[in-house]
Formats: sequence, structure tokens, C-alpha cells
Amino acid sequence: GPCTECSCAPGKEPDKGPSHTKKKENGDRLCVPKIFFGTRTHKQITQISRELKRTAYSCVPMTILSSRDYTCIHPGVSSSSNRNEMCVELLEGKHGKSCSFYHGVHKLSEQHALQPGLGLYQAWDIEDLVRLGRKLRACPYFAARELLVGADIVFCPYNYLLDPQIRDSMDINLKDQVVILDEAHNIEDCARESVSYGVSERQLRAARDELDFMVSNSIRQKHHEPLRAVCCSLI
Repeated sequence: GPCTECSCAPGKEPDKGPSHTKKKENGDRLCVPKIFFGTRTHKQITQISRELKRTAYSCVPMTILSSRDYTCIHPGVSSSSNRNEMCVELLEGKHGKSCSFYHGVHKLSEQHALQPGLGLYQAWDIEDLVRLGRKLRACPYFAARELLVGADIVFCPYNYLLDPQIRDSMDINLKDQVVILDEAHNIEDCARESVSYGVSERQLRAARDELDFMVSNSIRQKHHEPLRAVCCSLI
């Protein structure tokens, strides 16, 4: 028979509260878990959201977490090689500039086309969100993060679930949630990438010179000498 408990049940509006909970008959609060669906690439998210749209669950509140590379629409930031840094500078108001798209986030996250229970809510992909963001001059990147609060299903790349720094920055808490990993045989490579860092020889030589200065001026020699040795050995 038709489902009666989830948010896609006929005539039933999803719980929009930040805690995303239901109440049991005895008064206790029962947490409704989110489904985090991790994929290897952003392109696969588009394919999965397309398939979701074909099911009976296409009306379930959802969001897609992705990087600024895919969702930033600010002309200056999106054309930069370091989008994250430029975005942060605008949000902090450095150089007397701000981001008008960020201040219009509510226009996108509150849009009827993205709201459940109004008959217009269907599974969407990153391109749909970016297209609507350009039309409303509202930031798709931060709108997707706001939609995370009320979403029943969250699509994202693997590293959003595996990398603790990204989880913290996105306020993702996986405790008592449902986690689905598509093509999970790729997890090992993704996990290695999350704890790896690339460095050039020029950067190593610059670090060695700075550490030389620290040691020669007796600045925390006990800490800097081992680091200098590591840089020298790598060079």
C-alpha cells in the first residue's frame, strides 16, 4: 500500500523544524534520519537526481552539496583560480566589497519551485539550482547549505562525508543518519586523497629557509629543528 510515514505521503507536509523530529504517542521525540547519498563525481549526482525524479519519491525534500566551482555565480569569484578565498574575502567585507548574491540566498531557498507540499517540488540537479540562482541573483552554493536543514535526502561527493574538515565546515553530523555510498570500491582512493597534501620543491625550499631563520635566531629551536630536517630530507 502507499506509504504513510515519510514526507512524500499524500497530503502530508514534511517536518520543517531544524531538529527534524516527530513526536511519539508517549511524548518522546523520535529523530527522523536523513539519507546522505555519496557519489564519486558531481556528474553522477546529476544522473541520480534524474532517476529520483522518475520515482514516487520525487517530491521528497532534498539538497545537493557541491563546491563553489560548480555553484558560484559571482562574476569575479567564479572566474578566479581561488574561488574559496575570494568568496571568504567578500563575505568578510574586505576591501569594502560584499557579495549581493549571498544576501539574496533567502530568495532562492524559499522559492516555490524548491519548496515541498506546494505541488511544484520535484527532484532537481545542480544545473537547475544554478539556473534559478542566476534568475533570482541569489547564491546557489549557500542556498543548498540552507536547504540541508529540512532535507530528507542529501546528495554530495564522497569527500563531504569522509573528510572531517569538510563535514565540520558544512555542519554535517552523520550520527544516527543513513549513509549510502555509490560505487563504494572508490572509497579507498577518496580516503587517501582526503588525508594527503601536495607540495612543490619550491615550497619546500621556502619552508626550509624560513625554518633556518627561526633556528638561527633561537626561536623555538626544539620544534623547528625537526621540521627543518624533514624539509631537507624531502628536498
